[in-house]
Amino acid sequence: MDELPLDQVRTLLAVVDEGTFDAAAAALHVTPSAVSQRVKALEQRTGRVLLMRTKPVRATDSGEVVVRFARQLARLERDARAELGMAEGRGPVRLPIAVNADSLATWFLPVLGRVPQDPPVCVELHREDESHTTALLREGQVMAAVTSSPDPVAGCSVRMLGLARYLPVASPRFAARHLTGELEGDLRRAPTIVFDRKDELQDAFVRSLVGARPGSRAGSRAVTAGPVRHHVPTSEGFRDAVVAGLGWGMVPEQQAGPLVRTGELVLLAPRRPMDVPLYWQQWKLDSPALSLVARLVADAAGEALRGLPAGTP
Repeated sequence: MDELPLDQVRTLLAVVDEGTFDAAAAALHVTPSAVSQRVKALEQRTGRVLLMRTKPVRATDSGEVVVRFARQLARLERDARAELGMAEGRGPVRLPIAVNADSLATWFLPVLGRVPQDPPVCVELHREDESHTTALLREGQVMAAVTSSPDPVAGCSVRMLGLARYLPVASPRFAARHLTGELEGDLRRAPTIVFDRKDELQDAFVRSLVGARPGSRAGSRAVTAGPVRHHVPTSEGFRDAVVAGLGWGMVPEQQAGPLVRTGELVLLAPRRPMDVPLYWQQWKLDSPALSLVARLVADAAGEALRGLPAGTP
């Protein structure tokens, strides 16, 4: 295989974005038969199945590689048109970025206010758990992501941003009712607040307490927080649910600190915060707008997040 024909690559992207061959045909102003032939030709050229013929159509792992390439190609083409002053390139620059909810609620959004708007930049935020944002990069849905993964997605660069500190907290009333004995055992029974089914931070904290016991087996995956779990899928709502006494939870230091000082929350283990490393991953593209946003994100993270331990690369 010497090359990937661009018309076939763009057609595959259209099928994935539109969801069906017929819809892609309408978007491309060609017949559904032409769309099918282009996709089949691309699959024959690559020697791989690129699409799962479901409704809607889904890209296979190999297909995601081609889709990501197609999106990067489209981005380069738009940037080139803008620099050449061509009509199609005069619209706002679109930057899809994946960010976890806690970063959005505590430090990320002010970054967008610092982005110059000449030429205009349109930021499209995708909210996702920090341990899952790289999936959006891998699928080509976003150009950059705040993530907890240091392992670069293919075609992406990685930069360490800092440590997001979380504090184990509860309301004084909740603590007086549920947390009266040994903390680890209490937390394995007490009601817990979680963001969603992907949120494992509370379980990780309880496991860290098990690991701190003399003679214990650290990090046992069988150990979890309590079985009564309230799902609150917004950062501010999560904090408010803990303040209201619905359960205990790991709350970002920026949100929990002021409430601990006023007595609305109590620290459950003052000497055992949890630090989650955050990274910035982005496509390796020579995009001025993306480079500018990356620099602003790094500057803001340097102000808002904790620094790295000594000796960290």
